[in-house]
This record gives sequence, structure tokens and C-alpha cells, in this order.
Amino acid sequence: MSILAINNLSKTYQSGSRKLTVLDDVNFSIDAGETISIVGPSGSGKTTLLGLCAGLDSASTGHVSLNGENLQSLTEDQRASVRNQHVGFIFQNFQLLPTLTALENVMVPLELKKRKDARQKAQELLEKVGLGNRSTHYPTQLSGGEQQRVSIARAFANEPKILFADEPTGNLDTETGEMIEKLIFDLNKEQGTTLVLVTHDLELAAKTQRIIHIKGGKIQEDANA
Repeated sequence: MSILAINNLSKTYQSGSRKLTVLDDVNFSIDAGETISIVGPSGSGKTTLLGLCAGLDSASTGHVSLNGENLQSLTEDQRASVRNQHVGFIFQNFQLLPTLTALENVMVPLELKKRKDARQKAQELLEKVGLGNRSTHYPTQLSGGEQQRVSIARAFANEPKILFADEPTGNLDTETGEMIEKLIFDLNKEQGTTLVLVTHDLELAAKTQRIIHIKGGKIQEDANA
């Protein structure tokens, strides 16, 4: 069963009198529980594609089906609701809320779902990523690796069906990056989540089951890793 299906997807931006095509007629689908990487040079359309897959942006043509919902036919609020129900995110720059503690950042998706056990569940996830003793610290009091571990705990908090990770180790040193990779794959396996990873790190991409190469907004290759 496909958790994500992309059909004839294109994204064009108008820049003055010029049209800039960032994605051009992209097609692929991902089965539930699959792990895939999207790789390609800078400016190839990887992050744009991720944003469209997750319903953060709308396509110019074509459509995205996420967990059976056609995102193009939904309002912004409905798309946000689908994301909150089914999607987790890990970003290169962590995107933690600076005024919230580590624990409160992890609680956000749980509170949006009105979970009564939000605090307890968030604490359990922080323990799982090795930050149980840092729950009252604010993002500025944490290292880059620790911030990314908080964002991983937050991403898995609502037990997403699909996790989108955009260059999750891009801002980290090699050793920290390797620890973050292991954490993502371990939690992913434990929860049976579908993983879509955008990266320019081919070593990291090789750890997923399938690699989609994108260049100039088009898929060049879609093969098992």
C-alpha cells in the first residue's frame, strides 16, 4: 500500500518575466514502511520536492497523495491537520522553538493532538534519545547535536506514519552526525515509520532501501540502494 504517491508533479515560479521550473513532471510512489533517499546537487529541487510531498507547499501541476489524501484538493488548514496526524519532520537547522524547553518542544505535537499524557510521553522520548536530564534546558543551552536529538524526539512524538528528514546531519560534525543517523534509523525501525531522507551525503543515502537521484528538477534514476 502506497503511503505517498506523486503524479506528474511540477513546480514553477514566476520571477519577473521569467518562468523558473524547479520540478518537472516527477512521478514516484513509496510503500508504507519503506526508507528512501532523495539525492542530487544543490538547487536540483530536492527540498522543494520534500515540501510538496509534505503539503508545506502547493504544486503548479500534478498531485500528491499522502496516506490516501489528495493534498491538492485540501485547504491549508486541512493540509495542516493531515501533517499533524501523519507526518514527522527533522530539519537541518533543528527548528526548535527558542522560548520553549526541550521537554516543551517535544510536547508541542502531542498537545496539538490533545494527548493527556503529553508531558510523560515527551519525557520518555527525551530519555530514548539520551536527553532525559536536559528536559528543562532551552535550545540555546544545548549543543547542535543535542538540539537535533530534541527535534528527533519531537518528530517521533505523534508516532507519524511518514517522516521527512531534510539534511538532518548537515550542520553537525561527522561523529555527531553518525550518532544522529543511528538514532533516526533505530527509532524509525522501532516505530515502523516510512522515512524520506533528503541528503547530498551518498554514504547516508546508501543506508536507505532506495535512492531517487534528482537533477535539474527531473528524476534521473530511481533504484534500490
